[in-house]
Amino acid sequence: MTPQKRQRGRPKSQFRESSAGTLQSLDRALGILKAISKSERATLTDLSLSLGVPTATTHRILTTLQKHSFVAFDEERQDWVIGIEAYRTGVSFMNRTGLSTVSRPVMRHLMERTGETANLAIPDGAEVVFVGQVETSNPIRAFFTRGTRTSMHASGTGKAILSALPEDRVRKLLMATGLTSFTDNTLVTPDALFADLKQTRQRGWSFDREERYSGMSCIGSVIYDEHQDPCAGVSISGPSTRFDALRVPELGATVAEAARDITLLIGGRFPDHLMPPHSETAPLDDPVA
Repeated sequence: MTPQKRQRGRPKSQFRESSAGTLQSLDRALGILKAISKSERATLTDLSLSLGVPTATTHRILTTLQKHSFVAFDEERQDWVIGIEAYRTGVSFMNRTGLSTVSRPVMRHLMERTGETANLAIPDGAEVVFVGQVETSNPIRAFFTRGTRTSMHASGTGKAILSALPEDRVRKLLMATGLTSFTDNTLVTPDALFADLKQTRQRGWSFDREERYSGMSCIGSVIYDEHQDPCAGVSISGPSTRFDALRVPELGATVAEAARDITLLIGGRFPDHLMPPHSETAPLDDPVA
């Protein structure tokens, strides 16, 4: 019997006509849009190969999305980026939830009280997406553009959100992505991460000790929605030299207070087993039982 030849070419497409109740063309368009969003920019060839969609089909979808301003083509770099209409759509979502608008004055007050950049992020799978920021006037400061993503386990807001989720759900989220190491301080073992999340729950705020970026630290706290579910996180970030051990507990209490204020302003409710975060803080080196 003649052995079968190995198939060459692009991988099998993740899109199938048999998907009940869906339109393959729309599935493909949304898949391309999400792929560009995740990578921030991508070439036609990369998109075609990664999604398993023929190049000609991918190009037709891109030009259609471009016509409606959901993507744009960078002539200089010869690749595709997210367009203004996609941004407007995202802003519409934020306006619908009221989170971005309501959080802004609280974040500004948080920045003024702490002297550090205040951030707002929402969860998306095992990542958080930054959707708002109020920058400090300090010349050395943290900066994240809207739409920036980072892994939950290496983020102040991410760890705050994870601390409010059931352990089995946390494990399921992280099993899909793993615990990627970004710096020497990244928590890359389940034991280390869950110990940190337990301490975060106890004191009401998380502390990212250069776990994502060397030289930068972050303190975050979770925001709850009307169903008592964690829906976002607020944080402050800046150079680690300004996050010394004596100052961190005070900063943590201030961030937790901001998270509490935003929760109440959006009509959120704290879980029945939790009291709203307050000014009492636990020492940084408290043992985790």
